[in-house]
Amino acid sequence: MKKVHVPTGEPAGRIVCHQCGNSKHFVEIAENVLMTTHYQQNSDGSFTPEDHTTEIFGEVKFLCGKCGADMTRFHAHFLEMSF
Repeated sequence: MKKVHVPTGEPAGRIVCHQCGNSKHFVEIAENVLMTTHYQQNSDGSFTPEDHTTEIFGEVKFLCGKCGADMTRFHAHFLEMSF
């Protein structure tokens, strides 16, 4: 079981970059990703997506969106707090 690192920012649990102080902008990068999208062609020739799945087979990194610092230790917390 992966340990969840809970950040100590204010309010409690808020992620703050330890290098630049950013607390708003973050980037999630996934390697070796398979994205599958099913489409329906409309009568006018355009397409509408009907279903979309994503499978991640590689490493996932979580970075500060301002300075690029590695924040991956907080990725599990990020996933728990994403609604």
